[in-house]
Amino acid sequence: MFDAKFQTFADSAAPALGTARLKLLREELERRGLDGFLVPRADAHQNEYVPPCDERLAWLTGFTGSAGVALVLRDEAAIVVDGRYTLQAAAQVDTASFAVVPLAETTPERWLETHLPAGAHFGYDPWLTTVDGEQKLRRAAATAGGVLVAVDGNPVDAVWRDRPAPPLAPVTLRDPALAGESAADKIARVQKALGEQKLDALVISDPHSVAWTFNIRGGDVNFTPLPLSWALIPRGGRPTLFIDARKLSNAVRDALAPIAEIAEPVLLERAVEMAASGGATVRLDQATAPTLLAARIEAAGGKVSNGVSPVALMQAAKNAAELDGMRSAHRRDGAALARFLAWFDTEAPKGGLTEIDAVCVLERFRRETGVLKDISFPSISGAGPNGAIVHYRVSEATNRPIRPDELFLIDSGAQYEDGTTDVTRTLVVGTASAEMRDRFTRVLKGHIAIARAVFPLGTSGAQLDSFARQHLWAAGLDFDHGTGHGVGAYLSVHEGPARLSKVGTVPLARGMVLSNEPGYYKTGAYGIRLENLEIVVDGPVIAGAERTLLAFETLTLAPFDRRGIEPALLTAEEIAWLDAYHARVQAEIGPLVDAPTRLWLEAATAPLGR
Repeated sequence: MFDAKFQTFADSAAPALGTARLKLLREELERRGLDGFLVPRADAHQNEYVPPCDERLAWLTGFTGSAGVALVLRDEAAIVVDGRYTLQAAAQVDTASFAVVPLAETTPERWLETHLPAGAHFGYDPWLTTVDGEQKLRRAAATAGGVLVAVDGNPVDAVWRDRPAPPLAPVTLRDPALAGESAADKIARVQKALGEQKLDALVISDPHSVAWTFNIRGGDVNFTPLPLSWALIPRGGRPTLFIDARKLSNAVRDALAPIAEIAEPVLLERAVEMAASGGATVRLDQATAPTLLAARIEAAGGKVSNGVSPVALMQAAKNAAELDGMRSAHRRDGAALARFLAWFDTEAPKGGLTEIDAVCVLERFRRETGVLKDISFPSISGAGPNGAIVHYRVSEATNRPIRPDELFLIDSGAQYEDGTTDVTRTLVVGTASAEMRDRFTRVLKGHIAIARAVFPLGTSGAQLDSFARQHLWAAGLDFDHGTGHGVGAYLSVHEGPARLSKVGTVPLARGMVLSNEPGYYKTGAYGIRLENLEIVVDGPVIAGAERTLLAFETLTLAPFDRRGIEPALLTAEEIAWLDAYHARVQAEIGPLVDAPTRLWLEAATAPLGR
């Protein structure tokens, strides 16, 4: 029997409770004079992973995905989810109470425009809504002839009788050798940026950025070493870190005291008002800051600057120490993954393995490194048709055997103190059909196109995204997710602001780490995704070039399953890249694994022509 320490497989969705809980919420809304309410999957920081006390959407609807929003009216309700979660939402939600609405068909705001009755009062929690989000809701309500109302105290919390307490995980200090820069120097850089942008203060509402700035880590949410916290940095003078004091040991407090004031989070609103007084301009991070803080700034006579936090761009461009740590983490993780792949190749053909078995064994190999801190997200382990569910999370209820002549998709990652990993491989069990090999190879060609890309300084992710799709497009195919996301250094596996996506407008910069993960999904049949992490590095020096060039260095070290490849579809340049990559995997990972795994690795990384 296999087991996992860092993830569970119990299906916490409770669609049967949706009707009763919806009734309780509607009664509370009526008591407050509201005709509807917005329930986002969010906490006050817009975190991807939230503590149990902030899982309001899951409690109300049963949907456990990482993104979605419910709109509750007196006589109808809907949950809007993106393409990753349409199948999952339909399975987890009581569809008699909640209509499952794909984001591709309509946004929450458009749904509100067409469903909110004229004259209705629609509520939202200003702690859980960004400035941009509030403006969209206000326009939608006005278009419908309704009124948008900010609530004082979330009505879901009022009827959630057994709501968990907020987390109090201890805060730890980041090893200076891994951080590569002191917190004092980071704060000085932030304050310099505030001066250059003519800003008087910055509210850091993203705990990832707080953690990076102050060189601290925590454990308040699963999968990401976050201390839930806030910070206020003035253009001049000492910053303030707002964090529950119960999370701080004397040693941590002593280390932070020389660089910042320490205050309880309940004092944040007043501090923001004081920073804004006298007409000061305060930057709020448009991606994470709650609209409540914008209201406090304006009420104090200040000016809200709603834009990208300067910390986000600094944090995204890793320094040399952080990149060295990431490389070390990926070599260690590559060895654990090689052990898993060798084990899988031996055991899967025998029959009897399940999706959960694979997750547990891969986690076990990572734990055996002796330094695994956590996984970086719940592993996606999809056999056959389950692999076509983009963000499928295996549970005891959905656990499927891994069968011959099917594809198996495993997307997983790890958190080590020196770096964060994220890797996807699609494995052939038995023999792949001609169609499977065609789709696999088209995805691989797109992956290679990104990995080999050379592009001018200032290029955005949107400009590169089509590189990954071109060979699928040529066959009338595509995939409904971004090609890549940013990745933190022992922080979030999904880090902004840059990404490889149709809507990725932030220019790529040296030191950024992004995923390269094109895919293809045939509903009810199989899924394919091939993912490595890439560092943005200096590009080649070309005689006569008129632009500074950038390129990618591949971090992830794991072989691609040769049984899924149709060599005739690859160009000579693509085969050369693949053979060179596999040779590097063999050279760097081979010495780190046991003899049986090394033999398997030699065969798995042999040149494609052999």
